[in-house]
Amino acid sequence: MREQLKDLASHDALTGLPNRRLFCDRFEVAFANATRNGNKLAVISLDLDNFKEINDGYGHEVGDLVLAEASRRLTASLRKGDTVARFGGDEFVLLLSGIRGAADATEVAAKIVEGFKAPFAVSGHSVSFHASLGIALYPDDGADLASLLRKSDEALYFVKAHGRDGYRLAAGN
Repeated sequence: MREQLKDLASHDALTGLPNRRLFCDRFEVAFANATRNGNKLAVISLDLDNFKEINDGYGHEVGDLVLAEASRRLTASLRKGDTVARFGGDEFVLLLSGIRGAADATEVAAKIVEGFKAPFAVSGHSVSFHASLGIALYPDDGADLASLLRKSDEALYFVKAHGRDGYRLAAGN
């Protein structure tokens, strides 16, 4: 029972992904390692494009299945030591640790964008949609999680305002 409560406190009930709380804990560990070793890390904000239309058109049950499939695709796109968390709704945040620079982060982002091009088969429906991503790097774009999230969100909203279905590095990269 104690383990179940601990799991519920740190993971999203729908997708099983880490929640915001666990993400913050993992960021602190990755941040300490990056600072100590002189490495970079990336925080990537991701929204599913036009997700509201899926809920409106197919219903929330299909929307939930799409979120679960999206979480599987995201997890499959990352290395073992990286983290994908669901912050709420169709908002995900990824943490890439031990990267060399922007090229490593954009390679992962491109892989994710490509991975979302294949339709999702859920409940007898073939559902197509895409993802928009914003990338912030430590130490280039900020020295704490709040700064990195703000910068990755700014880059994400730029992508959403300019056609969606893609990624962008935070301004300055």
